[in-house]
Amino acid sequence: MRVGKRYGLIVKWFGVLLALTAFAAVAAADDYPARSIRLIIPFPPGGSNDVVGRIIANQLGQKLGQQVFVDNRAGAGGVVGTDVAAKATPDGYTLLVISVAHAVDPWIYKETFDPIKDFVPVSILGTGTNVLTVNPKLPVHSVQELLDLAKQKPGFLNYGSAGIGSFQNLGGELFKLMAGVDIVHVPYKGGGPAMMAVIAGEAQVMFSSIVQTVPSIQSGLLRALATGGAKRSQILPDLPTIAEAGVPGYLAADWWGILAPAGTPKPIVDKLHGAIDEVLNSADTQKYMNDQGATPVHMSSADFGKYIVAETAKWGPVVQKAGIKAE
Repeated sequence: MRVGKRYGLIVKWFGVLLALTAFAAVAAADDYPARSIRLIIPFPPGGSNDVVGRIIANQLGQKLGQQVFVDNRAGAGGVVGTDVAAKATPDGYTLLVISVAHAVDPWIYKETFDPIKDFVPVSILGTGTNVLTVNPKLPVHSVQELLDLAKQKPGFLNYGSAGIGSFQNLGGELFKLMAGVDIVHVPYKGGGPAMMAVIAGEAQVMFSSIVQTVPSIQSGLLRALATGGAKRSQILPDLPTIAEAGVPGYLAADWWGILAPAGTPKPIVDKLHGAIDEVLNSADTQKYMNDQGATPVHMSSADFGKYIVAETAKWGPVVQKAGIKAE
């Protein structure tokens, strides 16, 4: 057989193989999901990742006709659960909730996975700012009073966070850098445990996500001093922003999204993205997220991937300047 003819047959069969592969992927998406889906949240219950993840899991399960169950895998600022997701079978039955911590962790921890290459972006979910809260027994009722106390007693105050490199840690270190105060960072194993520590008085201050904190503020378990957005929060409109209350230029925003292991078939990713988009568009989801201080966000999977890359590049200098290091 001539070389040219043999080459032509190889190209032909390669084309057939590609077509069959594409057909199989589409067929798999048509049957997907045939069983329950695991949604890994790499933080313990009670934090903003958990709150937002459970909002989406419930309605996504209804859209897909299968249960989406939450699997909290906490540890090392989100690295432990993320590692589990990275090594999962890429068939659409394991998903991962991420936040800004996903973009920060590579600058702090020695990860056994590539946070960009080992995942495929599915959908961003929403954004939310932080809120500066204190234990009600602390004798401060404003940002300025907190600054005065911190300057009078350097190292006396502690602020709790969900862990090194978490949104709370970043917000706290940014506050310290911009205000020129010494407040000691105390990392916990998640936003929920950190909030309980502040409520108990084990730590006095927290720069937590509005999403996780609103119920405790409304019940009086925490005293809110200010929010960290560019403008006042709709859910806490009487609170000033940290920028207008004493630290000009301060801005801290979190975000949440969903990833799947690299290699997950594109038709399945597209199906998931479409279903999540419908969930985010529903009046119930929008109301619930807004009531919790979060704003639903729509973005293509490709644009979400670019957003993660940009966020990863942005937070590197902040981590280095603040001297945030794994313990």
